[in-house]
Amino acid sequence: MRRREFIILLSGAAALPMRSPRSARAQQGERVRRLAILEGTAETAANKANIASFMARLDELGWKNGRNIRTDLRWWTAPLDQMRVVIAEMLAASPDIILVDTNLALTTLKPMVLNVPVVFMGVGDPVGSGFVASIAHPGGNITGFSSYDGPMGGKWLEVLKETAPSVTRMMTLLYPETETHQAFWRSIEDAAPRFGVEATAGAVHDATEIERVISSFGGKPNSGLIVLPHAVTAANRGLIVDLGLRYRLPSVHGTAGSAADGGLVYYGIDFGDSYRHAAEYVDRILRGEKPADLPVQLPTKFKLIFNLKTATAIGITIPPSMLVRADEVIE
Repeated sequence: MRRREFIILLSGAAALPMRSPRSARAQQGERVRRLAILEGTAETAANKANIASFMARLDELGWKNGRNIRTDLRWWTAPLDQMRVVIAEMLAASPDIILVDTNLALTTLKPMVLNVPVVFMGVGDPVGSGFVASIAHPGGNITGFSSYDGPMGGKWLEVLKETAPSVTRMMTLLYPETETHQAFWRSIEDAAPRFGVEATAGAVHDATEIERVISSFGGKPNSGLIVLPHAVTAANRGLIVDLGLRYRLPSVHGTAGSAADGGLVYYGIDFGDSYRHAAEYVDRILRGEKPADLPVQLPTKFKLIFNLKTATAIGITIPPSMLVRADEVIE
C-alpha cells in the first residue's frame, strides 16, 4: 500500500511561558480531545489559509492545539478506494469530532463514521444529499455549513456574461453524479436564453476527460467556461487554467483560490469566514451541545475576485462596472 499521505497540523512553535507546578498539574489532568479534519481536495494555498483561520478561531475559544486538543489533518490526495483506507486510519484514532469539506468527502465518510459528531464545510444541498433531515433540525450526528444551492448556477452565468459580454456559447464543467451539480446545470440551462448564450454540459470525472471536453469545445470564438466546485475540478485546477489560456476562454470558477491560480473570475463563498464559524460549532459540540440541535448554516458572505493578468493573456477587457464591484483584483 502506498505511504499514507497526511499532515498533523501543528500550532506555532513559540515557546510556552513558564507555569507554576500547580498550573502544570492542572494541565496534565486536562482531557485532550481529538479533532480529525478531512479536507475533500488536494492541498492548496487557499485551503491552507482556511484551515489556519479555523485553527486560529479554535485557539481564541480556548482550544490549544497540542495541549487540550490534538488535530489530525488529511487531504484528499488519492483515488476514492485509497481514500477509504485513509479515512479508516483516521477513524481508528477515535476522534471526538470531525471537520469535513466537500460533498464527495462527506459521502465517503458518512457510512464509516458511526456516531462521531461531524461538522461539514462546503457541502451543497445537505438535505437533498441525505446528510441531514432539515436545515433547521439536522438530526443525527451531522451538521455544518452549506455551500451553494441550485440557483447559484444562473448567477455564475450572469457573472460570466457581464465580465465577457461577447460570450455567446459556454460550457459548464460538472461532475454529473453530484446532485448539486445537476441543480446548478438546470439553473444555467434556464438562464442561458435570457443571456443569449448557448449552454453545453461538460461531464468530467478525471484529468483525461477534462482535457478532452475543453479541447473539443474551445476551438470556436466567443466561448466561455464555468467551472463548478468539486474535488475533481479543484484537484485539476492547474490543467483547467492552462486549457483556458490555450483556448482563450473567459472562465468563472466556484472554487476558492481559483483566481489566484490563474482563473479569470472567482465568485463564491468567503470560505475563510465560514471556517471561523465552523470552529465555533466545533467548540459548542466539544462543550456538550449536540449536532442534531445546531441548525445548518447557509452562506452569507461572498467574494468577487478578478485576475487581470489572465484577462490580458486571453485578450479581453473586464468592464469597469465589474471591477468596481470586486472584493479583490489580481494585477
